[in-house]
Amino acid sequence: MGVPARLPNLMLRTVAIIGHGAIARYVRAQLPALNITEIAAIVRPGKEIGDSTPPFISDLNDLPSRPDLVIDCGGHQALAAHGPVALALGIDVMTVSLGALADLQIERSLRDAGIAGGARLHLVSGAIGGLDALRSAAVGTISQVSYTGRKPPNGWRGSPAEAAIDLDAITAPTPHFNGTAREAALTYPKNANVAAAVALAGIGFDKTQVELIADPTVTENIHEIAVQGAFGTFHFQIAGKGLPDNPRSSTLAAMSIVAALAEMQKPIGF
Repeated sequence: MGVPARLPNLMLRTVAIIGHGAIARYVRAQLPALNITEIAAIVRPGKEIGDSTPPFISDLNDLPSRPDLVIDCGGHQALAAHGPVALALGIDVMTVSLGALADLQIERSLRDAGIAGGARLHLVSGAIGGLDALRSAAVGTISQVSYTGRKPPNGWRGSPAEAAIDLDAITAPTPHFNGTAREAALTYPKNANVAAAVALAGIGFDKTQVELIADPTVTENIHEIAVQGAFGTFHFQIAGKGLPDNPRSSTLAAMSIVAALAEMQKPIGF
């Protein structure tokens, strides 16, 4: 008798998605190609809750069935609210809201829930790349990691940059933040997930240096990482485009979730 075929540890069949914004809609549209079924969309209380397919719910305890994975596309507050619940229930969670982990209380809540439920929080690279090289470099000694985030002035609307500089008046690249990745993630919760991803892959929130710049000479969101360590040095830049239905949401961030889901489906992969 032959040896029976063995599935990967996590062969995804069903998911629940937190959020209903541009990134969530992008991920939702790709699920059929992955043979993954969404069983529920988790949204704010009172938002479009009623008859829909998949059903809209505001409480994970109202899930129609147990999903293989909960995908957070809802941001820091959504991860803080729903992530620990899912993890405590033993359901793995995937998120691009990495900046939320700069808050020690949120990080502890997620960690404790994961340990209690025997589940894992999967961190997705989001709008940045090269984190595999950074993780490898962190096995040795890293002397410096810096992240520079550069966006056109309108990309900083609704953020503390408005109080730091006059976004309407600048005519040249103008820094409006210099500090640690933890400070950046806590101060700019809607703009600093990339800084958090770099910090978590490398030398941590408090040692990773961040500069944020409003630049009227660019039309895309530009992310630059520079690293020095025992391995040598590397420096790279990504110029990212926004999603068509919400230019403030990164196309690459949405794609990174889909890529991570596809990777979980493979018997051989990275």
